[in-house]
Amino acid sequence: MSPSPLTLLLALAAIAAPLAYGACEGEASLKGVANDVLLEYGLPKGLLPDSVVSYTFVNATGDFKIQLASSCYIWFGDHYTYFDKNLSGTISQGTIYNLSGIQAKKLFIWVYITSMVARPERGMIEFHAGFITEDVPMSLFQKVPVCSNGVGEQLRGAAGVIREMNLLPVAEV
Repeated sequence: MSPSPLTLLLALAAIAAPLAYGACEGEASLKGVANDVLLEYGLPKGLLPDSVVSYTFVNATGDFKIQLASSCYIWFGDHYTYFDKNLSGTISQGTIYNLSGIQAKKLFIWVYITSMVARPERGMIEFHAGFITEDVPMSLFQKVPVCSNGVGEQLRGAAGVIREMNLLPVAEV
């Protein structure tokens, strides 16, 4: 027996509503909706922080733009990560590429994360920063992280590198 037209219409509405709703700005109930889109593409929901205030997603191309309440810092295990207020990229099954707005601290410098690839068979997320690649356990991204204003802000950029290496005294502004 085939489903009735009403059942098909309700199923379509249930699928399309979160994506259409995501284009609205400033709604408190947006919390978690953008994170749920990650799950649909085989990625853990904890790759995005809890402070999404708006997002747009083009289903046909996978292009997305996300606006957070503010820029923020998050620790994923021993990985310190910076999220700009505006994020963008393209998502496809198990992959985010053309990514902008996320940086990770490696040793004493901040690098731009350009793509992420889920490797569920190994339980890892593979992060790319240009030609640098690092595997991070997927388990670190199962829960949606909470944004915080980190002490790392003053350590980003050239002044932060100089200060961390104790090359020159750098005044806090």
